[in-house]
Amino acid sequence: MFRYIVQPGDTVLRIAKMFHLHADAIYTANPHISSANHLSPGLVLSIPTPEPQQYCIQQGDTMMGIARMFGVPVNRIMAVNPYLNPQALLPGQLVTIPPGMSGRIVEANEEYGPRQLARDLGRLKSLYPFLEIGEYGSSVLGQPLVYIRLGTGTRRIHINAAFHANEWITSLVAMTYIEDLARALSLGETYRGVEPEALLRRCQLIVAPMVNPDGVELAQQGATPSHPYYESLLKWNRYSPRFFRWKANIRGVDLNDQFPAHWEEECARRGTDGPGPRDYPGTAPLSEPEAAAIAELARREQFDIILALHTQGQEIYWNYRDMEPPGSEQLAARLGLVSGYRPVKLTGSDAGYKDWFIQEFGKPGFTIEAGYGVNPLPLSQFADIYDEMAPLLLEVMTAE
Repeated sequence: MFRYIVQPGDTVLRIAKMFHLHADAIYTANPHISSANHLSPGLVLSIPTPEPQQYCIQQGDTMMGIARMFGVPVNRIMAVNPYLNPQALLPGQLVTIPPGMSGRIVEANEEYGPRQLARDLGRLKSLYPFLEIGEYGSSVLGQPLVYIRLGTGTRRIHINAAFHANEWITSLVAMTYIEDLARALSLGETYRGVEPEALLRRCQLIVAPMVNPDGVELAQQGATPSHPYYESLLKWNRYSPRFFRWKANIRGVDLNDQFPAHWEEECARRGTDGPGPRDYPGTAPLSEPEAAAIAELARREQFDIILALHTQGQEIYWNYRDMEPPGSEQLAARLGLVSGYRPVKLTGSDAGYKDWFIQEFGKPGFTIEAGYGVNPLPLSQFADIYDEMAPLLLEVMTAE
């Protein structure tokens, strides 16, 4: 065991990943913490140290071969075995093997927030320089709102995620999909039976992986007295320090009720007087920088089709006040067939991004409610959610 001092932004999952442990090991070693509460900076945790493996070098072994055998990069093995000469390994010599790491860049093993997104974008750009990564605006707190572009075709497909703070698992879906397509394209491989090179010559994917970074950070980490909105956030959250179910942006505005598609009627329907964790549409349409920025992105890029990723319910919403173009219902049925999700024709819902896009451009728009349960959905669901969502996203890209 050794001691670790909790830093701002830390969560149990992030600390566990840092030390290559399961989160349960952290909870077991620290009975004074609970998954029901945010960690406080300065808290001292006990970290159980995993036992390293020992490997005896065999005749004919190479460092690359040992690295592949244990799934650990060569540089990590060399870091804990500085005495080794990788060009002259000696049979019988013992090698310390540190805990393994996944070969992926985007990993679903920690809460996915703005810091994790920025880290992964840098790594993806380094490995796949053909990705275009840029900014389309900034949040209330000045965090960058980023987009990723993949492909060169004329048909423009837009995916956005994490409109709602506690639905941040959708950012992982979007980022994992980008990485999988980029890897397959780079290696000249198929992805789930599809040739990405041909696909991305016909269309381009423009992804906004985290529309609400301030809210995501709050839902995952809570707020400390140094937060610029601390007193207001506590008041809006009924003086509870637990923000796990927070959906709004940092000013307590529900970003998916911010769009000029019968906004006034949605305000009357919601009946929410002021800022809070959810359902407050704000003082006017597009009053929040996050909503205004993503609306401007749609105007600038002139998307042909959009998908807004949300959780939960395993449903597909495809219509808006009979303004949707012909073929929308049929495409929704195809998306439902490949994902197992249920296409639903909604009534009595306005002011959402999908609603506004259909009204503004007369093009197909879909809200996808991924997964099933209570938000925030646990990471243990991610593999199932992604297996449902990946075929759906491919179907949108391959549809004419």
